[in-house]
Amino acid sequence: MNFPPVAEQLAVLRRGVVDVVDLDDLGRRLEQSRTEGRPLRIKFGIDPSSPDIHLGHTVPLRKLRDFQRLGHRVIVLWGTATAMVGDPSGRNKTRPPLTRAQVDANQQTYRAQVGAVLDIDDVEERENAEWFDRQSFMDCIALASRYTVARMLERDDFQQRFRSQQPIAVHEFLYPLLQGWDSVELRCDVEIGGSDQLFNLLVGRDLQAQAGQTPQVCMTMPLLEGLDGSQKMSKSLGNYVGIAEPASVQFGKLMKVPNDLLAKYFLLLTDVPAARVDELTRNPLEAKFALAAGIVADFHGVDAAQAARAEYDRVHRDGGVPDDLPTVAVDAGLLKDGAIWLPGALAAAGLASSNSDGRRLVQGGGVRVDGRVETDPKAQLGPGSYVLQVGKAKAARLVVPG
Repeated sequence: MNFPPVAEQLAVLRRGVVDVVDLDDLGRRLEQSRTEGRPLRIKFGIDPSSPDIHLGHTVPLRKLRDFQRLGHRVIVLWGTATAMVGDPSGRNKTRPPLTRAQVDANQQTYRAQVGAVLDIDDVEERENAEWFDRQSFMDCIALASRYTVARMLERDDFQQRFRSQQPIAVHEFLYPLLQGWDSVELRCDVEIGGSDQLFNLLVGRDLQAQAGQTPQVCMTMPLLEGLDGSQKMSKSLGNYVGIAEPASVQFGKLMKVPNDLLAKYFLLLTDVPAARVDELTRNPLEAKFALAAGIVADFHGVDAAQAARAEYDRVHRDGGVPDDLPTVAVDAGLLKDGAIWLPGALAAAGLASSNSDGRRLVQGGGVRVDGRVETDPKAQLGPGSYVLQVGKAKAARLVVPG
């Protein structure tokens, strides 16, 4: 197989990377693979701990795609055993383990979404249950003997929890060893993970050396901040963009990316050249349009991205309403004489935090009922269906029962 020159490969592979342990070794392996016509084996472990993935999860997946496009062999290792243990990396408490049924269900939906980034048909898929399910308890003891407690406590999150007297369960010390042993079983050349995974990746190097193998190169990718601009992207924090979300939802969310994160989003989530990113980010609004259009096109196609842009313009620039309005039925208990006051209707529809907040919005002239501005807080809505809008970005269809 003909591989690109090493310098060309390194230019692609180093984009956006935090750690490479070590870079010289990676260069040597790439040169050897060109000489032998042998692709490198690139490992990425996924614990299917949730059914859906967001843009933050795609950062290491995109680096795998870089390796794939350069002709190397990507191994997606499904942590069907380790997901049942729970990895505490980057957390201040134990992650609860899952049942095998939960792991299997999550793996199916996760796999379909991974296929939106990688050429899944050209991926070597493995499960670490292949080897861990057949090992005995004494095999676990033998693996545990390969590392000391002092070495485990070098990991930042373990140190912090130990010093703050937060509990650390014994099984948590085993997780890095299990992940590291995966690298021995797979004889991988490179392992990729998030920057919070560096310790676990380095354990793999140590265990490979103990097993007489050439230690793997470890590459880590940055953790992506979410739409709030500070916390790591997370579904539980509500600051995420899901890759399975509709095109219009993705587009609208990406238009909320903080200006100071635009360059990072372009670097980690697109192939836009660095020089072009510098040019785009001089105009944050146009940069957001370009970012949203590019990412939506990746997951839904160019036509869907163009339609999402048109809908965004219609809603935010032209005062229109979204195509997929949420519909809310008013509880009969909120009605008085068969009608509901407009401020209460806004609260019932989730467009105001309370009746008093709804009254303030109406008096401020920011509320439309079926496209007409309504400024009377004593206005009532009788039986029927109404489109309520607050400003240009919030709308709902309210149904008042007869």
